[in-house]
Amino acid sequence: MSATQAGKNRPADHGGHTKGHLIPMAITLKSTSGKILASVALVGTAAAVAGMGTYGAFTSSTSASQAVTAGTVTIALGTGANNTLNVPVAGLLPGDKVEKLVTLANTGNSDLNNVTLTTSAGATGSLLTTDTTHGLQLTIENCSVAWTGTAAPYTCAGTKTTVLANGPVIAANKVLNNLTSLTSTKTDNLKVTTALPATANNDFQGATSTLAFSFTGTQRTETTK
Repeated sequence: MSATQAGKNRPADHGGHTKGHLIPMAITLKSTSGKILASVALVGTAAAVAGMGTYGAFTSSTSASQAVTAGTVTIALGTGANNTLNVPVAGLLPGDKVEKLVTLANTGNSDLNNVTLTTSAGATGSLLTTDTTHGLQLTIENCSVAWTGTAAPYTCAGTKTTVLANGPVIAANKVLNNLTSLTSTKTDNLKVTTALPATANNDFQGATSTLAFSFTGTQRTETTK
């Protein structure tokens, strides 16, 4: 085709702008990549149009919140006059007993399954603590009210129960019985008696040990709330 004929067949140019009806020619690309791009563009447009139909749906929603707080497991020994376990003892002879008073309180907000006691002497161990027969023996009792007396021997004006039966002073994880402090906010009035048997011989003279008392409370059995 000659240039003159091509000029006759070319659409008239009005101000140098292409009319709208010529836009479809943009997708008649000859290259394969052009066709793929054109197809993607058309599919994307169709998807966008289809998505516009979801805006008219009715919806409803609701929500809730729940506060969760963990419980506390805390036991505490008394202080001052409510705990004389820390007062040293001297001049103990065979057949003597030493009575100490201490309160045990459940100061947490959870009930307990049990309370155990572990006693030890560590590096201060002597015949007093290593001889399980003639050495120191330990007993713990509970009184439903405060023990009566300004000095030993103390008496119970209420109900007296045995918390730990008489046995060697050194023991591990001994479960304590008849405690009201298994219940949250409750307190027990304990009397701790340490005795040196009359059978202790001259080998015990001058022996000394420092006793450590460790009380451990364990949470109640798990439950479904």
